Order: sequence, then structure tokens, then C-alpha cells
Amino acid sequence: MSDLETFRSETRAWLEANCPAEMREPVRDEDDVYWGGRRATFKNVAQKAWFDACLAKGYTVPAWPKAYGGAGLSAAEAKVLREEMSRINARPPLSSFGIWMLGPALLHFGTEGQKQRFLNEIARGEIRWCQGYSEPGSGSDLVSLQTFGEEVVDPAGGDHWVVNGQKIWTSYADQADWIFCLVRTNKEDKYKGITFMLFDMASEGVTTKPILLISGNSPFCETFFDNVAVPKSYGEDCPAYVGEVNRGWDVAKYLLGHEREMISGAGGGDRTAAIGAMMKRHAAKLGDEIDPVLRAELALFDVDALAYTAMGEKFLDEIKVGKAHPAQPNMMKYVGTELNKRRHELMMAVGGSRSLEWESEDTGGGKPARGWLRTKANSIEGGTSEVMLNVISKRILDLPGA
Repeated sequence: MSDLETFRSETRAWLEANCPAEMREPVRDEDDVYWGGRRATFKNVAQKAWFDACLAKGYTVPAWPKAYGGAGLSAAEAKVLREEMSRINARPPLSSFGIWMLGPALLHFGTEGQKQRFLNEIARGEIRWCQGYSEPGSGSDLVSLQTFGEEVVDPAGGDHWVVNGQKIWTSYADQADWIFCLVRTNKEDKYKGITFMLFDMASEGVTTKPILLISGNSPFCETFFDNVAVPKSYGEDCPAYVGEVNRGWDVAKYLLGHEREMISGAGGGDRTAAIGAMMKRHAAKLGDEIDPVLRAELALFDVDALAYTAMGEKFLDEIKVGKAHPAQPNMMKYVGTELNKRRHELMMAVGGSRSLEWESEDTGGGKPARGWLRTKANSIEGGTSEVMLNVISKRILDLPGA
């Protein structure tokens, strides 16, 4: 066998031996997802066993270098691992904005000291991050942000910034340990006056307030900074900012590409996975038959989902060889958003009137309806669909502006 075939065989055997049956079941509620962090607890023994096994193998971040907590897998090996985990419906051992967003930015822009500290903490699930980007007046026009960091020079040492301002739609800010935050440090230059800062959410002056969504859940927060002291450094070769001071917009743009891939489903999960067979089984359990027209719509969705997956793999391969178009994440984000909305609409249609139920145990506390309502935000978060389409039309299709 080739080296890759051998790796697949070994990976399949390892997964069969180490992934508990409970970790192969669909995610039913928030507790089924392990986010790590200072206050993290495991839902059950199986969740902990799966995390521990993957951590020991480097599979919480398999493509990261071993020096930073990963397994050092090649791109081809990482793809095989994803395929084999998907084959048995294995849940991710660790979910983290640190893995999906901050990690790639640190690998690209971070100092060795930052990588050694923060990447290893992320890989071990010891730190949970949130993202401080959007502000009440700076959503799609993110570069207009006004949260300000005033530099304080201390003659006795301990130079720092004093940060004041507000962020909004800060996902899980009330549960996060640290934040990667865009802060204006120069008011004279709109683009070259933003610094990408890292600081502890337990810092004095940081407060959060959950925002109740139409789904009845509150994953988003308002986050307030009132005279928050952010040090310039956390130790040797470990500054509190990524990249350069006043050049954080370069880091922000790079990270946005990874965020849009995450939201679109390109980073994994079942947001755009095939659903026809699953819905057929679900209907059979209820003693129902799926309408022929609805069956055709489910089949069409599955074809589009497979095409989307293939497109994502193609884009990832192009990124690795330096041939990717910088606007490709915008395409992935827009198409992934539309697929996820269709997915939940079809699930609601299969469930019929039962899907409208809001509180019973049979529906997991109204999970179908709440999930469907939650998808309405997909076309806003991480870049609105209108903005994504504008970028695609201008940068990929070369259409003239209005």
C-alpha cells in the first residue's frame, strides 16, 4: 500500500478503538460540544475519553506542528483524517474559535513566543477565546470601529494601553477566557490605525451582557471596555498584539477568511452535510412517508451539498499551493449560508407541524424550530450576504460598480 493508504488504514483502526459510540451520535444540545477553557466541564465520561485520546494523538489540531500541540499531519493526511471521522460521524473532540480563527492568524503572523504559549493552550483546551470585531456602528464597515486604546508610558516600566469602547455580537463572550480584539490606536489613519490585541476577559473593566435571540438562546453578547489596562507584553517574545502596532487590519482580514470558512461549514461539522437519508429515517420513526416533491428537494440539496464540499476541497488545495483567489472565502461563506438555511427549512418541512413545537421533550425543547430561526442570522454574521455578493461581483466576476 502507499503511505497514504497505510495512514488511512491505521487511522480507521485508531478511530474504531478510541471514539466512543456516544461521540458518534448527532449533537443534540450545547453540552454535546466541548469548548474547553478555564471553566470547562465534560458532559460525560465518553466526551472526556474522546478528548483525552485525541489530545494525546495531537488530533485536536491535527494539521498544526507538533511543537504547538498538533500532530504535524500533512495536508493529505489531515484530509484523510477528516474523511475517516466523517465516515463514522465522529464529533470534533474540541470546538474553539482559537482553533478556527485565532490559531491560523498566529501561525501566520505570531511570534515564536506567542505560538509556544497560546497555540499550545488552545490545542490542550485550556483557553477559550472570543472575537472582538463588530461594534454598534461598525458592522459591515468594520474598519470604522471606534474602540480606542490610549498608550500609557510608565517610567517605572509596565507600558500599556487603556482601552475604552464597546463590541457587539461577541459570541460566547460571557464564557470566554480571553479575547482577540480590534482596537483603534491611531485616529489619524482609518486602515493603518488598528491594533490586533489579545487580553484576558477577567481584566478589570471588562463586562458582558447576553443578547437574547429570536431562537430563545443567547450565544451573543454586548461587551464593554471601561479603562481596561492591556499590557504591551506577556513575557519575552510574547507581545499582547499580533503583527505590528497599527497594522492589525492586515491580521483582521486574514482571520476573516477563516471565520467565513467556519461559518459556511467549510471547517467541518454537518451544516451542509447530506440530509436525505437522515430525514427518511426520521420520518420512518414517526410512521410518516415523505412527499415525493419534498424527496426531490432533499435529493437536490444533497447534490448541492456534495458539490459545495468538492468546491471547498478545491479551494483548500489552491490555498496550499498559493493559487487561491483572495475572494474565495466570500464565495464559500455566501453559498454555505444559503445551504444551511435550506437545510433547516427542509428539516422543518419533513417534520411538518411537529417542527413548530417549542418546548416538549420530544423535540429536545423545540430544537428544530429554534435551529431554523437561528439560521436567519447566518446571512448577517461574519459578513452580510449583500456584502459577500458585492465582493464576488467586483473581485471575481470583474463586474463594474454602480
